[in-house]
Parts: sequence; C-alpha cells; structure tokens
Amino acid sequence: MFLGTYAPRLDEKGRIILPAKYRDELAGGLVMTRGQERCVYVFSQREFEDLHGRIRQAPVSNKQARDYLRLFLSGASDEVPDKQHRVTIPANLREYAGLGRDLTVIGAGNRAEIWDTAAWNTYYSEQEEHFSETTEEVIPGLF
Repeated sequence: MFLGTYAPRLDEKGRIILPAKYRDELAGGLVMTRGQERCVYVFSQREFEDLHGRIRQAPVSNKQARDYLRLFLSGASDEVPDKQHRVTIPANLREYAGLGRDLTVIGAGNRAEIWDTAAWNTYYSEQEEHFSETTEEVIPGLF
C-alpha cells in the first residue's frame, strides 16, 4: 500500500529517486500513466495488470469507457527502476502533469501519484476544506 508524502527532485534526465517505502513494491517494475487532476499515476506492475483486467470488462459499446481507456492506456509506460532506485518519467507524462524540478509524491493506496509541487500545494489548499466537511455519503460506510 502506498502511503505518505515525499519531496523528491527531478534530475536533468527526467528521473526521480523512488521513496524508500515504495521501493520493494515497485522493484519488479511499474507502470506510469496520466492521472486525473494532471498528475502522474504510478502503479506496481501487478496492480496495473489487475486494474487493466477490471477496466477491460467495460463494454466496448460504452463511449465514456472507450474514451477513458484510450486516454488512460495511451499515456501508459512501463518502467523498471535502476540500481540507484531511480526511474525515468517519460517526457509526455512530465509535460502532461506540468512537472518541474520540485515534485511531491503522495501515496494514494493502490498507487502513488507524482505532482509538480506547486500544483500539489494548490490542489491541497483547495481540497482541504472540502476534506474537513466530508460526510459519510461521499464514501459510504467509512465513518
């Protein structure tokens, strides 16, 4: 499970060092793809395969499902961390998420998310008040 918040830096070759707590889960390979709210989603290879299996169950006749699948998978890139635990974020994903040198990596349960730090700070400040006002209807049975 991916938890926590980390602040790695993007190097001149477009690589980041994976947070230590994520390394075991991602050592065998990972998949990066476009995330919602203009971040990069990072899944372990296993989790991505499971997710893909569920997504492809959507009927091909459903336009919204086709659109989502196209955008989600066309941006996907499988990567393997190097011996220094670095992974390259593909240029198209860096551009999509507007990633600069300062990054914020957050754990989001079944995935990690990579954000430009300024974008994360803006998102966080906008959502924090909504978070404090969340009722059980948002996630049934949570509280």
